[in-house]
Amino acid sequence: MKHFKLNLLLAVFVVLSIAFLSSCIKPIQEGQKEERNFTFVFMTDIHVKPENNAIEGFKQAIKKVNELSPDFVITGGDLVYDVLEQNYGRADSLYNIYLECQKEFKMPVYNTIGNHEVFGLYPESGVDKNHPEFGKKMYEKRIGKRFYSFEHKGWKIYILDSIGESEEGTYYGYVDSVQMTWIKNELQNVDTTTPIIISVHIPFITTQTQILEGALAKNSEGLVITNSKEVLDLFAHHNLKLVLQGHLHFLEDIYVQDKVHFITAGAVCSKWWKGKYYGLEEGFLLVRIEDGNISWEYIDYGWEVDN
Repeated sequence: MKHFKLNLLLAVFVVLSIAFLSSCIKPIQEGQKEERNFTFVFMTDIHVKPENNAIEGFKQAIKKVNELSPDFVITGGDLVYDVLEQNYGRADSLYNIYLECQKEFKMPVYNTIGNHEVFGLYPESGVDKNHPEFGKKMYEKRIGKRFYSFEHKGWKIYILDSIGESEEGTYYGYVDSVQMTWIKNELQNVDTTTPIIISVHIPFITTQTQILEGALAKNSEGLVITNSKEVLDLFAHHNLKLVLQGHLHFLEDIYVQDKVHFITAGAVCSKWWKGKYYGLEEGFLLVRIEDGNISWEYIDYGWEVDN
């Protein structure tokens, strides 16, 4: 009889414990779900420079971003215009302008390198290849790493360098072997269910060429990443959800196999601070992550060309 009473009491205790734990666990899970929701801005092709009121335009875009108050900002490259064929003095001043403007953001900014940040690559610049800031060294010294990753609320974000450099002094779309090895090593420590975002300047894929020139038109190596398949294959067994792209000053969302969005995000400067480009206003993306789902909006921040 004693054993029966003891077992009964134990059973009651277990049932009450389970009920109590269940009541505690449910609201925690709901709270965690809400905590994983966030917004961020992706703004690409800023092309800041002293001319065409570009500084004022960029500051107006920053003001709008601050009003929206996203968790963070990712820039998509071509921050300045232009250091490819400029001397050191001009390049130095452009980077300084960008860095001064960046201080006005009220949230973290994660930068992506674009082709126009590669100092002295064009022979017309007259810059010696032995210059201590030649090529991407200027970007790395002034802005930071050319590729890296960070985490936010359960998402993994990769910022990649998509700029290849030829011996002849031109650029093309390419993710180099150093990054490829780094990505492989990184992904070994990422759970296959973790949602992933990639930011690149030059697109992996685009419809722009076919839209403008016809279905059989071919992309040039300066418009897309030439080893795109090899790079994307590295993520094949992971949960890649979103690829953010720039370079083309074109807005498109290519949604592939009900899985990955490839969004080319227009341009902050649109037609290089000279008005609309193919009818698209100056703007940037506001991206929302809600319950694991992605939605976005192209924000026209109200800039008008001063005629």
